[in-house]
Amino acid sequence: MIDLNILRKQPELVRKAVQAKKFTCDVDAIIALDEKRRKIFTSTQEARSRQKAANSEMAGLPKGSPEFLEKIKQMKQLSIEVRKLQKQQQEVGEEWENQLLTIPNIPHESVPEGDDEKDNQVIGAWGDPEEVSPHAVPHYDLPLFQKYVDLAGGGKVTGAGFPFFIGPMARLVRALIRFFLEEAAAAGYEEIIPPLLVNAASATATGQLPDKEGQMYEIPDSGFYLIPTAEVPVTNLYRDAVFEIGDLPKLSVACTPCFRREAGSYGKEVRGLNRVHQFDKVELVKWVLPEGSYDELESLREDSERLLHKLELPYRRLLMCTGEIGFPHAKQYDLEVWSGGQKRWLEVSSCSNFTDFQARRANIRFRGPDGKLHFVHTLNASALALPRTLAAILENNVQDDGRIRLPDALTPFYGEEYLA
Repeated sequence: MIDLNILRKQPELVRKAVQAKKFTCDVDAIIALDEKRRKIFTSTQEARSRQKAANSEMAGLPKGSPEFLEKIKQMKQLSIEVRKLQKQQQEVGEEWENQLLTIPNIPHESVPEGDDEKDNQVIGAWGDPEEVSPHAVPHYDLPLFQKYVDLAGGGKVTGAGFPFFIGPMARLVRALIRFFLEEAAAAGYEEIIPPLLVNAASATATGQLPDKEGQMYEIPDSGFYLIPTAEVPVTNLYRDAVFEIGDLPKLSVACTPCFRREAGSYGKEVRGLNRVHQFDKVELVKWVLPEGSYDELESLREDSERLLHKLELPYRRLLMCTGEIGFPHAKQYDLEVWSGGQKRWLEVSSCSNFTDFQARRANIRFRGPDGKLHFVHTLNASALALPRTLAAILENNVQDDGRIRLPDALTPFYGEEYLA
């Protein structure tokens, strides 16, 4: 949620942010609602004060006297006025709160302006795409993939985009998850196993609602949503909580299935594991002090990039432009690995700073040295998403005999050097 002081004192900054991030939001109407809400609140308080004063005056009058009866009549009129104002206050307040939720976070000054993916900036890279296997082919054309990943079976049981991983491929997925989790633990993240369903309040707190209803699976008649990422339940674990300053930064990691409708996705870019509706992902989440949150973002990004180094996957780092960063994001990096068979870059991680935007919606605060409560800053990163990471490993390491050589860092978890 946007800081009200910024909305009231720097409305032009908010208008610019809404325009830059390509969201539809009537900032002027929200400011007008805020002013109306405050005026009604003031009128309500004044009416209640008059009501209280009249009650005190009536207590000093002889019961049954003309003055007493007149004061009763006045009290009834004031009571009607107060109830009317309270109803208006509730109605305007609810409308204002709903509209306030449509304002996106303000991009950090370092975020480049731009409309779409062509305006994202490549600001770093590691590895050489030319050094991947000369036998690389798209993962979905590999005999081993066709043998151990059953897309048709998933389509029969559920629908398109819900694959089965069979035998050695299931072992490899499990090995990747173990590798990611142990690396996160070594970096100081505490593991959490969260619920896979969240309520609307949780989805609203992290910014999925009201922005991404179309991307989430909703459970009818329950008010629950299947999580699109572990960020949602993990961040909400501390909703309405107060951290002591010595508890920050707080670091958590969770591995969960993620469920995304991905409506409107078609063509070759969604073949195989490129875009599925259910996938495993390891998520890193941080709650930090405001003054250090952008340094924490760089540290978070490095935690994700370290995995790509160890998996020997060439990758590039993108600084996302204003038109591409998400609704609650203040700054976002995307990490894309090189897909040697498809000859293109695949996103495997987003590393994001939400500043106090999620914390305001979730009411997550810390007690400062002055004893006052302040909002924390929240951050998260994928470390990593499984499907495209797996696709790149398969494609980039094809041997002349069709086997897949596994990265050295992964073999202790898988137990063998090759997938065969």
